[in-house]
Amino acid sequence: MQVLTVKIRIFPDQPAILVQLGKEYIRVVNQLTERAEQLGAFPKMTTKDVETILPFAVCNQAIRDAKSVFSKIKKLGVRPILKKPVYFVNNQNYTVTENTVAFPIVVDEKTKKTTFRATATSRDMELLRKSKLGLMRIIEKSGKWYAQISVEVPTSVTNNENIMGIDLGLKVPAVSVTSTGKTRFFGNGRQNKYIRRKHEQRRRKLGKLKKLSAIRKLGNKEQRWMKDQNHKMSRQIVDTAIQEGVSIIKLERLENIRKTARTSRKNAKNLQSWTFYQLGQFISYKANLVGIKVVEVDPAYTSQSCPACGEKNKAKDRRYECSCGFHAHRDRVGAINIMNQPVADGNSLSA
Repeated sequence: MQVLTVKIRIFPDQPAILVQLGKEYIRVVNQLTERAEQLGAFPKMTTKDVETILPFAVCNQAIRDAKSVFSKIKKLGVRPILKKPVYFVNNQNYTVTENTVAFPIVVDEKTKKTTFRATATSRDMELLRKSKLGLMRIIEKSGKWYAQISVEVPTSVTNNENIMGIDLGLKVPAVSVTSTGKTRFFGNGRQNKYIRRKHEQRRRKLGKLKKLSAIRKLGNKEQRWMKDQNHKMSRQIVDTAIQEGVSIIKLERLENIRKTARTSRKNAKNLQSWTFYQLGQFISYKANLVGIKVVEVDPAYTSQSCPACGEKNKAKDRRYECSCGFHAHRDRVGAINIMNQPVADGNSLSA
């Protein structure tokens, strides 16, 4: 099973009500955990023991959340305090269609299952239809309201042993190589760099004019663009894996990519801000949905080791050559070596 979140935008006619209920939800959770901390244990209680304007079903969920928060006190050493308004509804108390989302709220001191206009994509509805529905979270972000629904999606199983290695970078965002010898390059590094530079120049100009709000909006626009690029590349990568009958995708361990990635000083800024981890996450969940396992490997020397004889050489520009006669694009060399790196129980091993 794969756990995903489906995000649907909703359009409340009276958003102030949702704001009030979100604040009340976290007030109840914080109050119950504080009381449990004073008692040294979470007491048995029902909705009758809680003074709140929340609907009974939502209050029950708040009690469950308070228990969960209280259980973290021993591990963290302090009592977590919720601050951001949020409103949780369990899967028995909401309904979703392509154009609406309905859930209980309180209006004029009466609980009513209220229908909100919504925009759900065909992909969202397909996921909701074939999945086990979990909690729905109502949140507000930058003036927009969303229903975030947790779903458990069944995954298929692939039984062959075809492996794909993926090398990530800036000039060439991603290169894949499979056991069958299929090589493919993904993304356009030059275009990415141009767009990023364009945004940076715009930020500088706005900074001189002290237009902070415009800078924030520009940052959000750039992040959305980066996310869109990563979604497109990850979809192309997984589609290629399906076409080639791949059962395992190997990615370089991403936590150290900014230390190990090949780049010049002028590209250092792009390296620090590019969302490699997000791309890896998108590849992982899209691959898992179709039964392809994703594992991480140690990327040490993957760009220098010759796939044919193991000798270490440095590439010149984009070309890698070895004295044994092997030669290839240097990012393809990295992908081949990542594909060949050993993995045990899904954990990375040193090269």
